[in-house]
Amino acid sequence: MAPDGSGMAHDASARGGMPAARPGIVVGMEAEARLIRAFAPDAAIGVSGATRAGAEAAVATLLQSGVDAILSFGLAAGLDPALRPGAVLVPRHVVLPDGRRLAADPGWLAWLGDGRPDIVSTDLLHSDDVVVTAGRKGACFRRTGCAGLDMESGIVADACVRAGVPFAVLRVVCDPASRSLPPAAVLALGPDGGIGIGRILASVLRRPSQIPALVALGRDAGQARSRAIAFLRGRLSGNP
Repeated sequence: MAPDGSGMAHDASARGGMPAARPGIVVGMEAEARLIRAFAPDAAIGVSGATRAGAEAAVATLLQSGVDAILSFGLAAGLDPALRPGAVLVPRHVVLPDGRRLAADPGWLAWLGDGRPDIVSTDLLHSDDVVVTAGRKGACFRRTGCAGLDMESGIVADACVRAGVPFAVLRVVCDPASRSLPPAAVLALGPDGGIGIGRILASVLRRPSQIPALVALGRDAGQARSRAIAFLRGRLSGNP
Protein backbone atom coordinates (compact mmCIF):
# COMPACT_ATOMS: atom_id res chain seq x y z
CA MET A 1 0.00 0.00 0.00
CA ALA A 2 1.39 3.40 -0.92
CA PRO A 3 1.69 6.09 1.76
CA ASP A 4 -1.26 7.93 0.28
CA GLY A 5 -3.44 4.83 0.73
CA SER A 6 -3.99 4.39 -2.99
CA GLY A 7 -2.54 0.88 -3.18
CA MET A 8 -0.16 2.10 -5.88
CA ALA A 9 3.50 1.11 -5.84
CA HIS A 10 5.02 4.35 -7.07
CA ASP A 11 8.49 2.91 -7.68
CA ALA A 12 7.05 0.36 -10.12
CA SER A 13 5.07 3.06 -11.91
CA ALA A 14 8.11 5.28 -12.20
CA ARG A 15 10.09 2.58 -13.99
CA GLY A 16 7.23 1.76 -16.31
CA GLY A 17 6.01 -1.42 -14.62
CA MET A 18 2.59 -2.19 -13.25
CA PRO A 19 1.75 -0.40 -9.97
CA ALA A 20 2.02 -3.53 -7.84
CA ALA A 21 4.86 -5.71 -6.63
CA ARG A 22 3.02 -8.97 -7.41
CA PRO A 23 0.25 -8.19 -9.90
CA GLY A 24 -2.28 -10.73 -11.07
CA ILE A 25 -4.21 -10.48 -14.33
CA VAL A 26 -7.51 -12.13 -15.26
CA VAL A 27 -8.48 -12.54 -18.91
CA GLY A 28 -11.23 -14.39 -20.73
CA MET A 29 -9.26 -15.87 -23.62
CA GLU A 30 -5.84 -17.39 -24.06
CA ALA A 31 -5.20 -14.90 -26.89
CA GLU A 32 -5.63 -12.07 -24.38
CA ALA A 33 -3.21 -13.79 -22.02
CA ARG A 34 -0.59 -14.04 -24.77
CA LEU A 35 -1.07 -10.39 -25.64
CA ILE A 36 -0.51 -8.99 -22.16
CA ARG A 37 2.13 -11.57 -21.21
CA ALA A 38 4.42 -9.96 -23.77
CA PHE A 39 4.26 -6.71 -21.77
CA ALA A 40 4.00 -8.11 -18.23
CA PRO A 41 6.01 -11.35 -18.28
CA ASP A 42 6.33 -11.50 -14.50
CA ALA A 43 2.61 -11.13 -13.75
CA ALA A 44 0.52 -14.14 -12.76
CA ILE A 45 -2.26 -14.64 -15.31
CA GLY A 46 -5.54 -16.53 -14.97
CA VAL A 47 -7.76 -17.44 -17.94
CA SER A 48 -11.51 -17.75 -17.30
CA GLY A 49 -12.66 -19.29 -20.58
CA ALA A 50 -15.50 -16.74 -20.45
CA THR A 51 -17.43 -18.65 -17.79
CA ARG A 52 -18.37 -17.62 -14.27
CA ALA A 53 -16.87 -20.77 -12.80
CA GLY A 54 -13.67 -20.22 -14.74
CA ALA A 55 -13.42 -16.60 -13.61
CA GLU A 56 -14.04 -17.53 -9.99
CA ALA A 57 -11.36 -20.23 -10.16
CA ALA A 58 -8.87 -17.89 -11.83
CA VAL A 59 -9.37 -15.14 -9.25
CA ALA A 60 -9.24 -17.57 -6.33
CA THR A 61 -5.98 -19.07 -7.58
CA LEU A 62 -4.40 -15.64 -7.98
CA LEU A 63 -5.46 -14.50 -4.52
CA GLN A 64 -4.22 -17.73 -2.95
CA SER A 65 -0.86 -17.24 -4.69
CA GLY A 66 -0.40 -13.93 -2.88
CA VAL A 67 -0.88 -11.32 -5.60
CA ASP A 68 -1.23 -7.79 -4.23
CA ALA A 69 -3.53 -6.45 -6.96
CA ILE A 70 -5.58 -7.86 -9.85
CA LEU A 71 -6.18 -6.32 -13.25
CA SER A 72 -9.10 -7.49 -15.38
CA PHE A 73 -7.84 -7.24 -18.96
CA GLY A 74 -9.07 -8.01 -22.45
CA LEU A 75 -11.78 -7.21 -24.95
CA ALA A 76 -15.27 -6.01 -24.10
CA ALA A 77 -18.64 -5.62 -25.75
CA GLY A 78 -19.59 -2.02 -26.38
CA LEU A 79 -22.84 -0.81 -24.84
CA ASP A 80 -22.55 2.92 -25.46
CA PRO A 81 -23.52 3.48 -29.13
CA ALA A 82 -20.93 6.25 -29.38
CA LEU A 83 -18.01 3.87 -28.84
CA ARG A 84 -16.26 2.23 -31.77
CA PRO A 85 -13.96 -0.82 -31.85
CA GLY A 86 -10.67 0.09 -30.19
CA ALA A 87 -12.14 2.39 -27.55
CA VAL A 88 -10.14 1.98 -24.32
CA LEU A 89 -12.20 1.44 -21.17
CA VAL A 90 -10.76 2.16 -17.72
CA PRO A 91 -13.96 2.14 -15.67
CA ARG A 92 -14.06 3.78 -12.26
CA HIS A 93 -16.71 1.28 -11.15
CA VAL A 94 -17.82 -2.22 -12.09
CA VAL A 95 -21.58 -2.78 -11.92
CA LEU A 96 -22.65 -6.25 -10.80
CA PRO A 97 -25.88 -8.01 -11.88
CA ASP A 98 -27.36 -7.29 -8.44
CA GLY A 99 -26.81 -3.56 -8.96
CA ARG A 100 -23.79 -3.08 -6.71
CA ARG A 101 -21.14 -0.63 -7.97
CA LEU A 102 -17.63 -1.55 -6.88
CA ALA A 103 -14.93 1.11 -7.13
CA ALA A 104 -11.60 0.43 -8.82
CA ASP A 105 -8.39 1.34 -7.01
CA PRO A 106 -7.55 5.07 -7.43
CA GLY A 107 -3.83 4.42 -7.83
CA TRP A 108 -4.37 1.94 -10.63
CA LEU A 109 -6.89 4.27 -12.27
CA ALA A 110 -4.30 7.05 -12.28
CA TRP A 111 -1.65 4.77 -13.75
CA LEU A 112 -4.04 3.57 -16.46
CA GLY A 113 -4.76 7.15 -17.52
CA ASP A 114 -8.07 7.98 -15.86
CA GLY A 115 -9.15 11.43 -16.99
CA ARG A 116 -7.30 11.42 -20.30
CA PRO A 117 -9.45 12.34 -23.30
CA ASP A 118 -8.68 9.06 -25.06
CA ILE A 119 -9.80 6.96 -22.07
CA VAL A 120 -13.42 6.08 -21.29
CA SER A 121 -13.94 6.07 -17.50
CA THR A 122 -17.67 5.29 -17.52
CA ASP A 123 -18.76 2.24 -15.50
CA LEU A 124 -18.45 -1.30 -16.89
CA LEU A 125 -21.23 -3.88 -16.57
CA HIS A 126 -20.55 -7.50 -15.60
CA SER A 127 -22.60 -10.29 -17.17
CA ASP A 128 -22.52 -14.00 -16.44
CA ASP A 129 -23.57 -14.84 -20.00
CA VAL A 130 -22.71 -13.66 -23.49
CA VAL A 131 -24.84 -10.70 -24.59
CA VAL A 132 -25.38 -11.64 -28.22
CA THR A 133 -27.81 -9.19 -29.80
CA ALA A 134 -27.63 -5.48 -30.43
CA GLY A 135 -31.11 -5.20 -28.93
CA ARG A 136 -29.97 -6.66 -25.63
CA LYS A 137 -26.88 -4.45 -25.61
CA GLY A 138 -29.14 -1.45 -26.04
CA ALA A 139 -31.34 -2.57 -23.18
CA CYS A 140 -28.29 -2.96 -20.92
CA PHE A 141 -27.11 0.53 -21.81
CA ARG A 142 -30.49 2.12 -21.16
CA ARG A 143 -30.78 0.30 -17.83
CA THR A 144 -27.28 0.96 -16.50
CA GLY A 145 -25.58 3.66 -18.56
CA CYS A 146 -22.46 1.48 -18.63
CA ALA A 147 -19.99 1.97 -21.48
CA GLY A 148 -19.22 -1.70 -22.01
CA LEU A 149 -19.67 -5.23 -20.73
CA ASP A 150 -17.53 -8.25 -19.98
CA MET A 151 -17.73 -11.57 -18.13
CA GLU A 152 -14.73 -11.35 -15.77
CA SER A 153 -14.54 -7.91 -14.19
CA GLY A 154 -17.43 -8.37 -11.78
CA ILE A 155 -15.89 -11.57 -10.42
CA VAL A 156 -12.54 -9.82 -10.04
CA ALA A 157 -14.08 -6.78 -8.36
CA ASP A 158 -16.25 -8.72 -5.92
CA ALA A 159 -13.49 -11.10 -4.86
CA CYS A 160 -10.91 -8.34 -4.49
CA VAL A 161 -13.20 -6.15 -2.40
CA ARG A 162 -13.89 -9.11 -0.11
CA ALA A 163 -10.17 -9.87 0.16
CA GLY A 164 -9.08 -6.26 0.61
CA VAL A 165 -6.94 -6.39 -2.55
CA PRO A 166 -6.87 -3.49 -5.06
CA PHE A 167 -8.36 -4.12 -8.49
CA ALA A 168 -8.72 -2.29 -11.77
CA VAL A 169 -10.07 -2.95 -15.24
CA LEU A 170 -8.50 -2.35 -18.65
CA ARG A 171 -10.73 -3.36 -21.52
CA VAL A 172 -10.89 -2.49 -25.20
CA VAL A 173 -14.17 -2.46 -27.13
CA CYS A 174 -14.35 -5.20 -29.76
CA ASP A 175 -17.96 -5.61 -30.89
CA PRO A 176 -19.78 -2.25 -30.85
CA ALA A 177 -23.26 -1.73 -29.47
CA SER A 178 -24.82 -1.90 -32.92
CA ARG A 179 -23.38 -5.32 -33.79
CA SER A 180 -25.00 -8.65 -32.95
CA LEU A 181 -22.63 -11.58 -32.61
CA PRO A 182 -22.88 -14.37 -35.21
CA PRO A 183 -23.52 -17.88 -33.84
CA ALA A 184 -20.01 -19.09 -34.66
CA ALA A 185 -18.48 -16.38 -32.48
CA VAL A 186 -20.53 -17.49 -29.49
CA LEU A 187 -19.54 -21.14 -29.99
CA ALA A 188 -15.87 -20.46 -30.70
CA LEU A 189 -14.47 -20.13 -27.20
CA GLY A 190 -13.57 -23.31 -25.33
CA PRO A 191 -13.46 -23.75 -21.54
CA ASP A 192 -9.66 -23.41 -21.60
CA GLY A 193 -9.93 -19.97 -23.20
CA GLY A 194 -8.78 -21.19 -26.60
CA ILE A 195 -10.54 -20.74 -29.94
CA GLY A 196 -12.04 -23.92 -31.39
CA ILE A 197 -11.60 -23.69 -35.15
CA GLY A 198 -13.62 -26.88 -35.62
CA ARG A 199 -16.60 -25.38 -33.81
CA ILE A 200 -16.40 -22.27 -35.96
CA LEU A 201 -16.25 -24.24 -39.21
CA ALA A 202 -19.14 -26.47 -38.19
CA SER A 203 -21.27 -23.44 -37.37
CA VAL A 204 -20.40 -21.76 -40.68
CA LEU A 205 -21.29 -24.91 -42.61
CA ARG A 206 -24.66 -25.00 -40.90
CA ARG A 207 -25.27 -21.30 -41.47
CA PRO A 208 -23.01 -19.79 -44.17
CA SER A 209 -24.98 -16.55 -44.16
CA GLN A 210 -23.07 -15.52 -41.02
CA ILE A 211 -19.76 -15.25 -42.89
CA PRO A 212 -19.99 -11.45 -43.50
CA ALA A 213 -20.72 -10.89 -39.81
CA LEU A 214 -17.75 -13.06 -38.85
CA VAL A 215 -15.49 -11.09 -41.18
CA ALA A 216 -16.70 -7.83 -39.65
CA LEU A 217 -16.15 -9.17 -36.14
CA GLY A 218 -12.64 -10.28 -37.07
CA ARG A 219 -11.89 -6.80 -38.37
CA ASP A 220 -13.22 -5.23 -35.17
CA ALA A 221 -11.18 -7.64 -33.04
CA GLY A 222 -8.05 -6.76 -35.00
CA GLN A 223 -8.61 -3.06 -34.35
CA ALA A 224 -9.18 -3.74 -30.66
CA ARG A 225 -6.02 -5.84 -30.34
CA SER A 226 -3.93 -3.22 -32.12
CA ARG A 227 -5.22 -0.51 -29.79
CA ALA A 228 -4.59 -2.71 -26.74
CA ILE A 229 -1.00 -3.33 -27.86
CA ALA A 230 -0.39 0.39 -28.42
CA PHE A 231 -1.86 1.23 -25.02
CA LEU A 232 0.17 -1.41 -23.17
CA ARG A 233 3.34 -0.36 -24.95
CA GLY A 234 2.77 3.20 -23.78
CA ARG A 235 1.91 2.32 -20.19
CA LEU A 236 4.53 -0.34 -19.59
CA SER A 237 7.34 1.61 -21.23
CA GLY A 238 6.61 4.52 -18.89
CA ASN A 239 5.41 6.76 -21.72
CA PRO A 240 2.05 8.59 -21.74
